[in-house]
Amino acid sequence: MSGLSRRSFIASSGLALLSGCSGNAPPATSDSPSSGAGPLTSASDAPEVTDIKIGIIALTDCSPFVIAHEKGFFKKYGINATIAKGASWAAIRDSLSNGDIQCTHMLIGMPIASTMGLLGAPKKPMIAPWIVNRNGQAISLKADLKGKVAADPKALKPLVDAAKAAGTPMTFAMTFPPGTHAMWMRYYLGAGGINPDTDVSLATVPPPQMVANMKVGKMDGFCVGEPWNARTISEGIGFTSITTQAIWKDHPEKVCAFSEEFADKNPKTVKAVLKALHDASVWLDDLNNRKEQAKIVSAATYINCPEEIIYDRLMGKYDYGDGRVEQDPNYMIFSSRNCNYPQAKYGVWWLSQFRRWGMVEGAPDYEGVTKKVLRSDIYEEAMKEIGYVHGGPSVEPETLFDGVTFDPAQPEEYAASFAIKNLKG
Repeated sequence: MSGLSRRSFIASSGLALLSGCSGNAPPATSDSPSSGAGPLTSASDAPEVTDIKIGIIALTDCSPFVIAHEKGFFKKYGINATIAKGASWAAIRDSLSNGDIQCTHMLIGMPIASTMGLLGAPKKPMIAPWIVNRNGQAISLKADLKGKVAADPKALKPLVDAAKAAGTPMTFAMTFPPGTHAMWMRYYLGAGGINPDTDVSLATVPPPQMVANMKVGKMDGFCVGEPWNARTISEGIGFTSITTQAIWKDHPEKVCAFSEEFADKNPKTVKAVLKALHDASVWLDDLNNRKEQAKIVSAATYINCPEEIIYDRLMGKYDYGDGRVEQDPNYMIFSSRNCNYPQAKYGVWWLSQFRRWGMVEGAPDYEGVTKKVLRSDIYEEAMKEIGYVHGGPSVEPETLFDGVTFDPAQPEEYAASFAIKNLKG
């Protein structure tokens, strides 16, 4: 199908838009209710499974899972959580697929790709009823490019062309082929007139290994979440070209994912996890808590990075490492601005990029796949049970930094509209 009418798109993306779209709630503590919700009061509310192993990757945006664990929010809703740090996104995906973990921090494109069986992923239906965060990633370039490239990727093109002509194409890294960092890197390069599949070498590197690989000269640039961009600057080996929020303000980033099989068997468990993540996310978006957040997540068991490197960018304090300094109002958020609602249009955007870059042949089932993966129905049920009024679904177009507008009702036209693309079928 080429797209959705606005009416059918709203119907497919969730229940009717709720009034009172503040997207915020009062801060909660581990021993006080969130948004009017109290502790579990009846056996009928209890999760079917109480012992849950939750996967994370060492990135600042794992914070809601860590804080829900450390501050007792999981226990508040009857969940006995164990946090398990994965070595790579592929390892996280496989652990969720085989049941070693029951819930995980995950790049938004991953449950979509796994549900479809794309890019080498075993076909395993997964759901994502919760968006963990928005903003807060970046594209870093090696120090040798300072003064030659700033935020505009068009400045990279002559350098890329020269390296390609010399038989030594430039190398850029992302964290997983269908994931967010891959799409931000591809979009950035494409906006600069660079084809990521034919003009450069595109490598997959786990987030914590980005800095070490750039240090030994294995890459010219990478896209990753924090704190690894900030650490690149602190170690003097690179600088930030552009933040992802500058590419797309309030873009979706990570999700909370479950296998479809687990979610179908344990719906109360899934909702209990979401309720705990809500409490943690509200706590995180109180900036008075971000110093404590940085200290907690900096531990070796979580991110394993000095807390001061984590903290500045959490507060929107950006030193790009090349003389540019900014107080960015669009720092990483976890709850505000309707952050957590699993918008159908985001799934449609991801599928349009899979289409653009030849990761699918022919038009994918934009509506069907999105409805299967981004489960706004589960999100809405969980939030209703704790009395939280969210902002509901959105079908508004989104315009990214290159000036191209994405209309979720016309994803095929959007995918084909780019000058740089690799459509198949």
